Amino acid sequence: MHELSLAMEVIGLAEREAGKHGVSSIQEIRIEVGNLCGVDADAFQSALELMVKNTILEDAEICLLRSPGKGRCNGCNLEFEMKNRLDVCPECQCFPSEITGGLEFMVVSLLTV
Repeated sequence: MHELSLAMEVIGLAEREAGKHGVSSIQEIRIEVGNLCGVDADAFQSALELMVKNTILEDAEICLLRSPGKGRCNGCNLEFEMKNRLDVCPECQCFPSEITGGLEFMVVSLLTV
């Protein structure tokens, strides 16, 4: 379960950023998790909630922003929503030539007190 190691990395990032700016408490953290990034968002949130005890994020509200998967069709150039990486174009059944959304995994913001 790599979500646990990702949660530890996010906590470390928050602690480093807080240290750089002399912040002792973080009120909210926003993390974007794309539907196609390979991270189980629910498992990641659970891992993060378990790991924040005695850290700078202990009292923070954890907000996961889920971004939908999107692809551009190789055949007809249609951009369409993807639930998984093997989805095909709903118009012509071609595979996407590129995935244009849903691969994101990043800390978007830290709100301090």
